Amino acid sequence: MTPKPPTPFDAAERALLRLEFFPRFGQAPSLADGIWLRTWRTGAKAGQPKIPAAAASMLARGLLELRPAAGPGGTRAYFTEAGYAALRLLAQDRRALDPKQYAHVRQELGLEPDPAGDSNDEA
Repeated sequence: MTPKPPTPFDAAERALLRLEFFPRFGQAPSLADGIWLRTWRTGAKAGQPKIPAAAASMLARGLLELRPAAGPGGTRAYFTEAGYAALRLLAQDRRALDPKQYAHVRQELGLEPDPAGDSNDEA
């Protein structure tokens, strides 16, 4: 039996990713939209993003970067190229991301073909 490579995310980070990219109300969230971060409304940190511990560790390792969200919405955490590479490794483990529930993530990472057949080949 060949040993599996270690996962690039710890348990808390995997839980955050599953929560953020789980389809809700028939809408599948996109990796390109990043992870929405709440904002401190009062106190010394007013106006700054609330960064969960799992996201903070991914930020520290260079898997995420903070950028202002397009339009209203404050700040979002977006994946870097290293973050996308780590997600590809994670998505290949069926136990980490269920291929049926997270098929949209696998498609966005290029691990599965688009079921809609959206190709630019017009014959």
